[in-house]
Amino acid sequence: MKRMLMLFALGIMVLALMACTISIPAIKVNSPSEVTSATQTAAPPSAVVINPAPEVLASEETLVQLYALVNPGVVSIRTLTATGGAQGSGFVYDSEGHIITNYHVVEGADQLEVAFSSGLKVRGKVIGTDLDSDLAVIKVDAPASELHPLALGDSDQVKVGQTVVAIGNPFGLSGTMTVGIVSAKGRTLDSMRDSGNGRPFSAGDIIQTDAAINPGNSGGPLINLRGEVIAINRAIRTNNSTLGGEPSNSGVGFSISINIAKRVVPALIKDGKYDYPYLGISSMDDITLMAAEALGLPQTSGAYVTQVVKDGPADKAGIRAGTIPTDISGLNKGGDLIIAIDGRPIRNFGELLSYLITQKGPGDQVVLTVLRDNKQQEVTVTLGKRP
Repeated sequence: MKRMLMLFALGIMVLALMACTISIPAIKVNSPSEVTSATQTAAPPSAVVINPAPEVLASEETLVQLYALVNPGVVSIRTLTATGGAQGSGFVYDSEGHIITNYHVVEGADQLEVAFSSGLKVRGKVIGTDLDSDLAVIKVDAPASELHPLALGDSDQVKVGQTVVAIGNPFGLSGTMTVGIVSAKGRTLDSMRDSGNGRPFSAGDIIQTDAAINPGNSGGPLINLRGEVIAINRAIRTNNSTLGGEPSNSGVGFSISINIAKRVVPALIKDGKYDYPYLGISSMDDITLMAAEALGLPQTSGAYVTQVVKDGPADKAGIRAGTIPTDISGLNKGGDLIIAIDGRPIRNFGELLSYLITQKGPGDQVVLTVLRDNKQQEVTVTLGKRP
């Protein structure tokens, strides 16, 4: 079974160097007059080299310059907890000493050590956490010369296929750079906070990448070729593990979009917490053709409402969940199919969630376009605050 695994490292790799003594025999040196003709004519074999195309060298130089620009703003994080220690990554947010990382990197930490690329190590203090996005902010007291805030991009402009770079601390190897592409956008993961009905809230607007990220990369930046942070590395999905039993990269990594961080982080610095907009529904992640037929839906795109939280915003607005049993166990028909929000078509629940958490806040109104009994209508909902 595939496992969704947080990326903080659980140990430190120790490299042992073996010293040895080598005896070197005496060497007879001929005088110039003793050099033979064979010696004069002998020549080493020709070395074969490749002359890369100019565009290849230019691409390589871009990555070299990118690393030089970004790495000074990336930090390694070591935590000490009641049950042991862990390692992760982070990056400098501003010149005031605020560091962004994942909540799961610092969860339960009694002590924090933040290491800069220069070799400087300082203590850190957690000043705000958000379990829904798995983000945390650490405050450090470090010289201004050590604080190199990274530029933040716009994850709404990110395109699938775009080249991206991850820099972090995989397996305790600080300053490690890997390269890949954006594999997909709009993924969802489970939040680290329970919704109250035995299931977690959903974390949305997740970017999928095949750039190698491993235990220890958590909290580190995912960067475009302009040197802008477009996402924060959070998790991998893998069936692979190292010889030591630690999960390893399989080309499916997940990162929190920077546009979420742009909303969350200032609130964490100011108030220590962030309030998410709340619709109060559960939905199918993907509507299969079989499910659409059982539900009597005319299409497989959209977010089908499977549950409405009693007295929640959607319930008060009249959004309906399915109540009539179908041939598929646990799937009831008669619910609303949300096909657009504020006039923007959505293909699945992930796109609905991405729009809500990056564009809206508690108290805002949204207009949901729904198919109810195969007839289109609009429903206005006033968003609440996640309980």
